[in-house]
Amino acid sequence: MSLPLVQPPQPLFAPSPWLLRWERLLAPGGRVLDVACGPGRHMYWLHSRGHRVTGIDRDGAALASLAPLAAAGAEVVQADIENGPWPLPGRTFDAVLVTNYLWRPRLADIAGAVAPGGVLLYETFAQGNESVGRPSRPEFLLAPGELLALSNSAGLRVVAYEDGFMDVPAPRFVQRIAAARPAAAPTGTPPRYPLGPACAPQ
Repeated sequence: MSLPLVQPPQPLFAPSPWLLRWERLLAPGGRVLDVACGPGRHMYWLHSRGHRVTGIDRDGAALASLAPLAAAGAEVVQADIENGPWPLPGRTFDAVLVTNYLWRPRLADIAGAVAPGGVLLYETFAQGNESVGRPSRPEFLLAPGELLALSNSAGLRVVAYEDGFMDVPAPRFVQRIAAARPAAAPTGTPPRYPLGPACAPQ
């Protein structure tokens, strides 16, 4: 059941089509962590879908846009995860979402925050993007297969993976993954990860 709709104080970009496609993997009413959440385009949408949301970002001005959501019960964490400790040690979530962000020293913490039975949805720029625009520095571009390697090292099962070029809404090279952590106590019935049709590009 959806929570009451909370309107952001300013218009936000639409949610990522990758999130829209794979939200079906999220537990209803589950706890979702949005890493580098910015002003909350995904947090507002996830909250409206009934999920309990936590967002991390270092930009206080961006996080100010989350005040209405925080008043409605969302958790907002201001932290610089590139120059400080991981702010949620020992905590796990039913889903961890990362879009358009890469800081390799934190990849293990991000994957480790996926709870048993939970899912990682990760999407960001990949090598080749330097040929069409920004970001162009290697430290911000995923190498071929890098998200696959992360999932394998973290014990996650890959449900979907893409690595290629998109020209809508703007030319970019993208790598993205949906990967699940097996439940702590298997029931004997194989888990079912519904694939379904892809969303139309947005």
